[in-house]
Amino acid sequence: MDAKVVLSLENITKRYPGVLALNKVSLDFLEGEVHALLGENGAGKSTLIKAVAGAIDIDSGIIKINGQEYHKITPSLSRSLGIEVIYQEFNLVPALSVAENIFLCEKSENSILFSTKEIEKKAVKVLDQFGVSINPRTAIQDLSIAEQQIVEIAKAVSKNVKILIMDEPSAPLSVSEVEMMFKIINQLKNNGVTVIYISHRLEEVFRISDRVSVMRDGCYVATKITKETNRQELINLMVGRELKESYPPRKNPPGEIALEVKNLTGNGDQNISFSVRKGEILGISGLVGAGRTELAQLLFGAAHAEQGEILIKGNPVKIKSPSDAIKHKIGFLTEDRKGQGLFLEMAVKWNIVFPIIKQISKYAVVNTKKEDEIASNFKERINIKTPSLLQQVINLSGGNQQKVVLAKSLAAESDILIFDEPTRGIDVGAKQEIYHLMTELADNGIAILMISSDMQELLGMSDRIIVMCEGELVGEVEKEQFNQNYILDLASGTH
Repeated sequence: MDAKVVLSLENITKRYPGVLALNKVSLDFLEGEVHALLGENGAGKSTLIKAVAGAIDIDSGIIKINGQEYHKITPSLSRSLGIEVIYQEFNLVPALSVAENIFLCEKSENSILFSTKEIEKKAVKVLDQFGVSINPRTAIQDLSIAEQQIVEIAKAVSKNVKILIMDEPSAPLSVSEVEMMFKIINQLKNNGVTVIYISHRLEEVFRISDRVSVMRDGCYVATKITKETNRQELINLMVGRELKESYPPRKNPPGEIALEVKNLTGNGDQNISFSVRKGEILGISGLVGAGRTELAQLLFGAAHAEQGEILIKGNPVKIKSPSDAIKHKIGFLTEDRKGQGLFLEMAVKWNIVFPIIKQISKYAVVNTKKEDEIASNFKERINIKTPSLLQQVINLSGGNQQKVVLAKSLAAESDILIFDEPTRGIDVGAKQEIYHLMTELADNGIAILMISSDMQELLGMSDRIIVMCEGELVGEVEKEQFNQNYILDLASGTH
């Protein structure tokens, strides 16, 4: 390619105590290209982009931006050079409005600060590019995860960006929102912006990128022209071994009804009725704002039901709180595992036993022998990769954090599990492990409700799919009727 190199990394090295996070990584990025960056969790991708953004100091190496050499980059210098980063963990102020977050710290041409009216007007203009209707006055804390992601992208696009780094930007988005995002990326590319796109979704990499680079264990492995490679080659480069992508076959057919919902209303949803059987994986499809997570919150008692019935094994139950749900053997693996599913600063074993802490305590003193026994059992059973059960969960990879969330529900002996975006932000190897665990659980008679924005995941893992649109259940699709276009038509309300 004859395109100009706008960002060049030469022998970038970064060490943490006991870990060589980056080992002499050298890589070039071209003007106006979409360059995908792949690798399993722990490969060094996030460390690399933090180095470019000035979020961390490198130990050695050179960062060249438009030919200018830097041995150290600060966040302010990075931004002044036109580099913007959208991290997996959102960098938003929850109490401020959408408009205030998009234009935080920016100045008006005519005064020190923008007026509220001025920034709201500018925010609407930016958000209109996404084809979404988000009120610029709404506080960030009142938005869904997907809406917050859109605000993050809008914030970056609103700047005079030259290099945009996107770390798993599509993870919380549905198919239609991803398409909107791709349009924005193509617009930026046509304007000469370099987009560095980090994703575990290989179908997106082939859709949007011009070149793709692979990292493994802190090292640079290879760069390929996207149209000249294939999925299997990239997977093999990422994991260092041959790994087949697949959805595990099911051994046992579904049994009797485990959970039935009749005319459930509340939390923005209306008159929802469906059932799920023991050993069945029921997929729940819908666009952002369809009410899928809201339904999960109702079932788990995290939101109040205004009317309707929930029956477990044919018996009506009252679920007014998460403790009620846990008592009735319902587990919930939230899409926001870091914000709502885990105590990040606490040890792995504490997180696993937390739902049953009362059962293994006497006179408010935890039976540490029992705690260790239970945590060790689940560490081995679901292959949680951690150097110690005393390790803080924040230090685990995304896939292993998800396994800890799953272990919590299994420790509580859940018969019904709700997975909300079960593979969001985890690599291809960890995905396969999660799929195998879900299949094993279903084969053992556990009823699973799986909310997913990944259409291939829905089609590959589900026995049946219900579709939601604007807080209502608009369709139910049996396995033999599975068709992506049909499901999208239902989800968009056009069918």
